[in-house]
Order: sequence, then structure tokens, then C-alpha cells
Amino acid sequence: MSASAERTSRADFHARHQAQARALAEQWLSQRPQLQGAWFAWVATQLYQLSPPEYAAMVRRELQQLSG
Repeated sequence: MSASAERTSRADFHARHQAQARALAEQWLSQRPQLQGAWFAWVATQLYQLSPPEYAAMVRRELQQLSG
């Protein structure tokens, strides 16, 4: 795969999954008050279980943006 095609497929993947990643991050953040101190470990476990890794990274970035 050429570098240009790889960039396009990454951009396509991001565009297709951005809203879903944001919604999942918002859902997880809504669990923070209930889970309190256990929330970070819970989120780490949830992220570890997501697939593909590129999607997990998108959700992690959304969590960072929404938390920051």
C-alpha cells in the first residue's frame, strides 16, 4: 500500500468512526461519578478490550479532550 493510500484509509477510518468514538467516551465519562476512584482502572480495562487498536486510540483521545 502506498503512503498516500494509507493516509486515505486512515482518514476514512477516522471519519467513519469519529462520532462513535466520541459517544463512547461521553458514555464512559458519565460513569465517573458512580465508579469514583475505580474509574481509571475500569476505563483502562475497557480501552484494552476495544478493537482495532486504532479505534481504541480514538476513544482515548476523545476521553482526553472531553476531560481536559
